[in-house]
Amino acid sequence: MTLTEAFHNQARSCEKLGSPFMEQLLRLLGDHWPVERALAARFEQFTGDIGPGGASLPLRMAGGLHALVLSQRAPGLARLYPPFQVSDAALLESIVEAMRIHEAFLLDWVESPPQTNEVRRSAALIAAAGVVATRYDLPFVLSELGASAGLNLMWDRFALSLPGLEISPDMPALTLSPEWQGPLPPNARPDIAARAGVDLNPLDPSDPDDLLRLRAYLWPDQPHRLELTRAAAAICDAPVTRGDAIDWLATRLTSIPDGHVHLIQHTVAWQYFPQEAQSRGQKLIEQAGAEATAQSPLAWLAMENDGDSTGALGAALTLRLWPEDEAIQLGRADFHGRWVHWA
Repeated sequence: MTLTEAFHNQARSCEKLGSPFMEQLLRLLGDHWPVERALAARFEQFTGDIGPGGASLPLRMAGGLHALVLSQRAPGLARLYPPFQVSDAALLESIVEAMRIHEAFLLDWVESPPQTNEVRRSAALIAAAGVVATRYDLPFVLSELGASAGLNLMWDRFALSLPGLEISPDMPALTLSPEWQGPLPPNARPDIAARAGVDLNPLDPSDPDDLLRLRAYLWPDQPHRLELTRAAAAICDAPVTRGDAIDWLATRLTSIPDGHVHLIQHTVAWQYFPQEAQSRGQKLIEQAGAEATAQSPLAWLAMENDGDSTGALGAALTLRLWPEDEAIQLGRADFHGRWVHWA
């Protein structure tokens, strides 16, 4: 895949995910990439998959430009960002200028992969956890792989509002209202005894620079996502360890006290693990599941891409439960949590 193709492919995906501005921005970058600049030279050094399944170079670039806007480093560019609608010519001129003036900032920014701690995915997590809670009347211990800033480890602090059903704690930090298709999920609010996550590059939502990175990878014409992220960041206290997810999981699986459900969760993260890590992780979880009991059950909840390259079908929601070793197909969910098709 060439860089131009990567920009255009990502542009189409963003349009399908409800962001006409990102489609416009990425299309312009693909059509008018400044090949003479140092940014272009740096991008040429990347090997392998440079699209959304790998290095995600288009999203790195878009995130860097959005960071310039959010941090007020590029006021001229900010005047052309949503909620304003501008011509291709005007936006392109401002983009090129920002890339010239702030090239050092952007060169540093694109060294790290995108991190989108999409809070709306918690709608599916709340529903799925309700299924687990109906099976086991025990407190939960949560473990998240690829947790980023840990915002989706806080799903018990969020409300899920559906036609005919409200699942909410006292004083929820935010409310999620996805388009829901299918039967309603169980009306259950598990007791979370402990929570923790792991990420190669964990972000601290209380740190202004880390919060900027989280916000910059949200799309400028979708302000509701920004509001949800701010609300989740304000109450997030989940510890996220820096490290390899499978190494961390190997230790975590041996440290869960009896009398608790251990719920392992990950959302659009497993696909980025190397194949060897996926195989090792699955083996570790299945071995732990074989040792699970009714008083120490294990649940593995995944919201992951199962091969749909367009994004139109969303992610598969799957749940495995032990000691029964039962596999449940819960349905599908939009990658950004806009809709859930519950089975």
